[in-house]
Amino acid sequence: MVAHICTVAFQGVDVVEVDVQVQMGAGLPAFTIVGLPDKAVGESRERVRAALNSMGLALPPKRITVNLAPADLAKEGSHFDLPIALGLLAAMDVVPNDTLSQYSALGELALDGALAPVAGVLPAAIDASARDRGLICPAAQGGEAAWAGDLDILAAPDVLALVNHFKGTQMLSAPTARAHDIMSANTPDLRDIKGQETAKRALEIAAAGGHNLLLSGPPGAGKSMLAQRLPGILPPLSSAEALEVSMIHSLSNTLPEGGLMTQRPFRDPHHSASLAALVGGGMRAKPGEVSLAHRGVLFLDELPEFARGALESLRQPLESGRAVVARANNHVTYPARFQLIAAMNPCRCGHLDDPALACSRAPKCAVDYQARLSGPLLDRIDLHVDVPAVAIADLALPPPAEGSAEVAARVAAARSMQEARYKDDGILTNAEVDGERLEAVAAPDEAGKALLVEAAEKLKLSARGYHRVLRVARTLADLESNESGSRIPVQRQHIAEALSYRRVMPGR
Repeated sequence: MVAHICTVAFQGVDVVEVDVQVQMGAGLPAFTIVGLPDKAVGESRERVRAALNSMGLALPPKRITVNLAPADLAKEGSHFDLPIALGLLAAMDVVPNDTLSQYSALGELALDGALAPVAGVLPAAIDASARDRGLICPAAQGGEAAWAGDLDILAAPDVLALVNHFKGTQMLSAPTARAHDIMSANTPDLRDIKGQETAKRALEIAAAGGHNLLLSGPPGAGKSMLAQRLPGILPPLSSAEALEVSMIHSLSNTLPEGGLMTQRPFRDPHHSASLAALVGGGMRAKPGEVSLAHRGVLFLDELPEFARGALESLRQPLESGRAVVARANNHVTYPARFQLIAAMNPCRCGHLDDPALACSRAPKCAVDYQARLSGPLLDRIDLHVDVPAVAIADLALPPPAEGSAEVAARVAAARSMQEARYKDDGILTNAEVDGERLEAVAAPDEAGKALLVEAAEKLKLSARGYHRVLRVARTLADLESNESGSRIPVQRQHIAEALSYRRVMPGR
């Protein structure tokens, strides 16, 4: 007899069904796993054997063959431990085979039979629900799987609990869906920042429209402080966005506390991050920082210090909202609709505009430093803002009256307008609109159009830059509409302010 139980393999965010077939036959005692298993899957033999021994069960002295079908699909990860163990138990008549066929299973086994968390439980649960199956998973991830909808979930602490459940001696309770709020009372507040009104205004615009932002200024001016306060003014994820974002983090095994994410992710990799770490890749083509920041923020501090190849790899995700990882043996696509917030010094020493502190090589040092950033990458950044050093007199002032809560309310209202405007277009923010739809929603008045055409010629704006000015102007009009209580079209003042952020960096 051949015992069957279903599990899954992952190709990007796509789920592929895998049939785990277990056969015990005559012959010399052996335990073989076939079907292109990687090293982690191959080592499951010893974990499964030890887990069964901890339950007082020994494998019979037979030739045991485990086939992972389809055989030409590479199998990676430790989540194959549980389905292999359940297949063996079914082949040994410990659990009923016909009952197991109604479930999909995944989980890693400890040597004592306990089930450890694994990556990909949420997408596996969604796939099981679509196939009208139940799901067997570790107890710690039952709250994650419950978000997949109405399906039978067996979230067990160990294999023995599963055996007792199938025998009817100890029933497992259904898990409840859990959400994890990453925001806390200690979230940095904009009220902590004194001065820098222009930078705060740009941060609000970036949050309201999902625009990319570059902050340039001397050390200690508050660039990183501003970026760290962006999550506090962004609206929470919608239900659809939360599911989409949580699926990616589930695949990376970074989903916090086994619950659904409700706040937008904020990723801030070190400038030593490699190309594969940023865009995804490696032997298993895992998602990178751009995908982990999907529907959230990717903050790159000290932007010119990143490797040139890593920075240039951001150009395609910034434009398309997708990260395509192509390898000789793998080709996967991950969502990567993120908001880029970057910070940099104007030169290596950081004091370009201060004659007392700047190095003797100025302004050539600034030209060389800023030349590390390519024109095409800078062209994809909507807002370029100078962040000057804070005056000592400003530091002595009391905290500003307006904090993150007040700004977040305006941002949420602007986002609500955009959601209603683009509900039939499959997009969420002004930063994503393009083509004829952009021309329709962001068409300026006659004075604004004349200013934009004149400025585009004088500033030598590219077609991309022209359209990004329109997107920022549309966001400015949305923010003003919220204050006035009426829908305001794009006007000359909106174009003028959008153009003020669209400038050529000094030294370029």
